[in-house]
Amino acid sequence: MSQLAKIPPEAEADGYTPQIRVEVRDGIGWMIFANPKRRNAVTFTMWRQIPAALADLAADPSVRVVALRGEGESSFISGADISEFATRRSTPEQVAAYDVVGTEANTAIVNFSKPTVAVIRTWCVGGGVATALGCDLRIAAEDTRFAVPAARLGLGYRYSGIKALVDVVGPANAREIFFTARQYTSAEAQAMGLINRILPVAGFDAAAEAYLAQIAGNAPLTMHAAKLAIGATGQDAEQRDMATIETAIQACFDSEDYLEGRKAFAKKRPPVFKGR
Repeated sequence: MSQLAKIPPEAEADGYTPQIRVEVRDGIGWMIFANPKRRNAVTFTMWRQIPAALADLAADPSVRVVALRGEGESSFISGADISEFATRRSTPEQVAAYDVVGTEANTAIVNFSKPTVAVIRTWCVGGGVATALGCDLRIAAEDTRFAVPAARLGLGYRYSGIKALVDVVGPANAREIFFTARQYTSAEAQAMGLINRILPVAGFDAAAEAYLAQIAGNAPLTMHAAKLAIGATGQDAEQRDMATIETAIQACFDSEDYLEGRKAFAKKRPPVFKGR
């Protein structure tokens, strides 16, 4: 299945339309950043499309895991589309409005109820790194390069974005990433914990789909409960919604999937989970 996220009236009309495209197949929902003429840089319009696209994927019971990737092979996301900054981020009011839309998009990714995976290749820069950090997992092609060039552009990053980076790579690595604004290889990114797994360039798509299929085949209720609990470990004790977590855990034990998992284990066959 393939569909297009809704395009606001102000979307560009110069022969191609940067957009968020959604596809669903074999239990995997794909949210595709499609702006290939600018290495999948994200426009203001694309940021606006993200919450609705994710809402559609959340509502689709066939979707077990959501993968974020860029259109084609040129880039995952090369950052925000700087060509818009003169018209979208040149005044304090415009910067504030832009930041609201960006925050809503990133919040929708972070708070998504199903597992999310950033499928990264070639380039992951600036806002691309921030978007990838919002996902639960990050996998990348061996030749991918990562960078946060904010210090070369004079940009200020929101605290939430900085904290997301520090939570993953630690404060020392976060300082180096921002202070040097240099490029990092996939091996360097994995060493600091920025990505979970490196995949070969040859056969990358097949390897990524196999990785995603492994997740899609697991019990949805278990993954949901685990995601809630893991997320809570990074919160202050008074912020943790333990009642919701305990309810999600109990739902696993009360589910048909729990019975199916035990039967499949006893018969030494792959389980067929239904998410109920």
